[in-house]
Amino acid sequence: MATIREVAKLAGVSVATVSRVMNKNGYINEKTKEKVEAAIKELDYRPNDVARTLFKGTSKMIALFVPDIMNPFFPELARAVEDTANKSGNTFILCNTDNNREKEMKYLHALLQKTIGGVIMVSSSIPLETLNKVNVPIVALDREIMDMISVTVNNRTGAVEAVRHLQESGCKRIAHISGPEDTTSAVERKKGYLEAVEQENWFSEDFITPGEYTFEDAYQAAKKLIKKHPEIDGIFAANDLMGVGVLKAAESLNLRVPEDLSVIGFDGIELGKITTPALTTMGQPIYEIGQRAAEIIIDRMENKQKEITSEQYTVQLIKRQSTK
Repeated sequence: MATIREVAKLAGVSVATVSRVMNKNGYINEKTKEKVEAAIKELDYRPNDVARTLFKGTSKMIALFVPDIMNPFFPELARAVEDTANKSGNTFILCNTDNNREKEMKYLHALLQKTIGGVIMVSSSIPLETLNKVNVPIVALDREIMDMISVTVNNRTGAVEAVRHLQESGCKRIAHISGPEDTTSAVERKKGYLEAVEQENWFSEDFITPGEYTFEDAYQAAKKLIKKHPEIDGIFAANDLMGVGVLKAAESLNLRVPEDLSVIGFDGIELGKITTPALTTMGQPIYEIGQRAAEIIIDRMENKQKEITSEQYTVQLIKRQSTK
């Protein structure tokens, strides 16, 4: 394997000049740059990441922690982070945590031993005091982690809009399949549902049941809910995967969607387009928020002193066949 000294010798320049060309740091005249790039190509030179890590104290690796890789929302999010990382010359690492604190801690400790450059957290049951001791940039994505920079969407107002859509389409009794109570996005979406319906004379806490952001839990929860309250004619599921579970539950109970039951989800994943009927949803700009989280991490890795604030994006109603 070629060394940087061999590249410098072939190009007739100093090692420092080769380093400046590769890192795009400082002025290099065009002819010198071309000679260095030609030498790199001829020798098939690749920088030694281990040496660079030892020198800089960090690496060009970005890790993304997600709670459930089986949920199609997270691969779509991961694609955006990966694309952005690769474009900037960073390596992307995906960590599926299963919402398990022990598994998250093992991943985090292993990555810190490799001098990870930055971490994007979609999943975190790690205590805040532990995260605060981590000496690399961390950004929370999709859900908030106290005192940390986050990239999220307007979960509460989006949920209000989802329920209002059901109301405006004629639904009189609207239930909610909620997400995990320890997840800020789920909590905010539940608050939005309550804001829209808790003053209605028909409302009861019985109209809310947990679905844990999974297809199977939502499927079972929706069947029990509808059997107990057959008057329900609308369901707001806190994510699209649960929305698909509700559609399957309606089918098993011989209910027509949307004639007998209207269903709306939250996320805007591709799966919602191909269900029968297609799922109405509050669409997140999934790629955009993943890309932005990666951009922030890269910015923090390159300039840790730079002031960066949390960002919130807006969801949009996507009307499909599951609502009237």
